[in-house]
Amino acid sequence: MPTPYDVPADMLIRRLAKYLREEVDEVRPPEWAIFVKTGPHAQRPPQDPNWWYVRCASLLRKLYMHGPIGVERLRSMYGGRKDRGHRPEHHVKAGGSIIRKALQQLEAAGLVMKAVDEKGHVIGRVLTPKGRSLLDRIATEVKRELEEVMPELKKYG
Repeated sequence: MPTPYDVPADMLIRRLAKYLREEVDEVRPPEWAIFVKTGPHAQRPPQDPNWWYVRCASLLRKLYMHGPIGVERLRSMYGGRKDRGHRPEHHVKAGGSIIRKALQQLEAAGLVMKAVDEKGHVIGRVLTPKGRSLLDRIATEVKRELEEVMPELKKYG
C-alpha cells in the first residue's frame, strides 16, 4: 500500500487540502486569517484564499514524516529568510499562532493528538490512527492517478 513517502508532496498536499475543505467541518480558517502574514519573513498575507487548508494539509504530512514534533520545530520548518535591506539575510521562524490554531483544529477533528513521554510531559503532536489512515488512503489515490498518467510507474509499486 502506498504511503505519503511514495508520492510527490505537492500532489498529496493539494488533494488533502481539498479533502479538508470539503469534508472536515472542524477545520475552518479563523476570521483573522485573511489579514495575517505567515511570519516575519513574509511581506504580505498569502494570496491563495484556501491557504489555511493547504497549511493544515502540510502539517498533517509533516507529522506523518517527522512526528512526534512540536510547535517550535514546526515554526523553524515553516520559517524563511528575512530581507534585512543591505544587511545579510537571516533565517527567522514562522508565526506560531497559525501553526498552533491549525493543530488545535486538527485535534478537534480527531486527526492529531498530543504525544506524552513516560513522565507525562507533552513532547509534541502525532497523528492518530484515523489521521494516518486518511493520509495513506489519499496517498493511494494519488499513486493510482499517477499510474494512469504514467503506466511505467506500475512496475515500482
